[in-house]
Amino acid sequence: MSTSIRNRSGSVSTVAKREIPYIKILFVCFLLTLPIVNPTVHGDGVGYYAYARAILIQRNLRFEEDWRHANKFFSAARIQADNQLRPELYTPTGHVDNHFTVGPAMLWAPFLIFAHLAVLLFNALGGHIPADGFSPPYLVAMALGTAFYGFLGLLLSFLLARKYVRDRWAFLATVGIWLATSLPVYMYFNPAWSHAHSAFTVALFLWYWERTRGSRTIGQWVALGLISGLMIDVYFPNGVFLLLPLIEALLAHRVLWKVDGWDSQRRLLFAETLFVVSTVVALLPTMITRLVVYGGVFRLGSYSAQDWIWSAPHWWQVLFSSDHGAFSWTPILVLALIGLFMATRNARIIALYLGVGAAAFYYVIACYPYWDGITSFGNRFLISLTAVFIFGLALLFERFGRYFHDGTRAFVAAGGLVILLSLWNAGFIFQWGEHLLPVRGEISFREMMHNQFFVVPRELGTHMRAYLFKRKEEMRKIEDRDIQQMQNTAPP
Repeated sequence: MSTSIRNRSGSVSTVAKREIPYIKILFVCFLLTLPIVNPTVHGDGVGYYAYARAILIQRNLRFEEDWRHANKFFSAARIQADNQLRPELYTPTGHVDNHFTVGPAMLWAPFLIFAHLAVLLFNALGGHIPADGFSPPYLVAMALGTAFYGFLGLLLSFLLARKYVRDRWAFLATVGIWLATSLPVYMYFNPAWSHAHSAFTVALFLWYWERTRGSRTIGQWVALGLISGLMIDVYFPNGVFLLLPLIEALLAHRVLWKVDGWDSQRRLLFAETLFVVSTVVALLPTMITRLVVYGGVFRLGSYSAQDWIWSAPHWWQVLFSSDHGAFSWTPILVLALIGLFMATRNARIIALYLGVGAAAFYYVIACYPYWDGITSFGNRFLISLTAVFIFGLALLFERFGRYFHDGTRAFVAAGGLVILLSLWNAGFIFQWGEHLLPVRGEISFREMMHNQFFVVPRELGTHMRAYLFKRKEEMRKIEDRDIQQMQNTAPP
């Protein structure tokens, strides 16, 4: 069997060798990780999941029950002694202030509808499972849905990268970003949050934008618009990636004006108009929920009430701070960023586009007052850039491989680096999850490294067994530690 291999000039040659089914390997790895999926809703996830549960079960946008069923830390500051919500939590429309996005609920819908129908059927046959959206079948469906979308985001990122580098490097980069960044925390352990969905929708947008780039039909413009709207429905800052088709369109108009004048301009403008219209159509769920909850389609709740600092004073902290800095917590991202500057000739234009999108996203996060994500592992906001990081890391591995005469040795060396960074990240996640370190604010890297070598090896096995077989009790202990840690660090 033959396989396509790119040589140093970027052209493709055919070499007689056995193809390695990297996609199948990724899929098997994904299946093996499913036992660690944590079917729980807490923290920010309460707001995201509320949109799905309230619409499915209650047929409205009343979130009182979601707030009452929330985890202890979330509900303590929101529920009064009489079990009613505090009056200040309501908006002028009489709805609970829920500024989180509706996009994750849209993506969970197929999984939750299936779970709901299964529960109703089971109960009709004599079962007794609460059909309220809070019982285990619903939470398992939600958590599996999140893991599924996270994996689709990785797969699409792999497919994008493999067009410009050898499959082996795209595969290693995908595994590295999968296991050595913040992604696994929000793909498996905090599945009710939006970040895995965000990684998926941005990857889908970038994959489809690149796939149709240069020869996009009317239908493809419409499809790209629908994907764009979904991407923003899931996470508002993802809208900065619309810069890519904007830049592309401006350059196309410039070329067409020189070559063909007004006729071609009109055809392109018509396609772009359909793109904008389809984007707006895809944004209707966000507009409707904003109208119902806040009384206006462009009202974003606390997001618009925050004092955004557009002079971006947090450039350095977002990346290097001990308070959840992206590079200081997940150093593999440094390699991914370097890789974007090492693109081969055939990948330079795409790397430049992706770099522009990533820079714009980084700027938005640097302007956000809560740029550290408060209780984030690493900088969770940058999970949206998963596809960009995989592309950059794949480019770095491709360049690294050229220094080896033996491709197998290069692959083994790069794979060893990925394994080491992944193990380091797993230990760090364990420390963060078990509250061996503060989950809010700055941490001591000296203490973290001491724990990595002396505490994690001793305690990891015990806690993993508790997580796998006594998860409810383990999660209760973790939340109790979180509350205790919060009380200890609160100002007088």
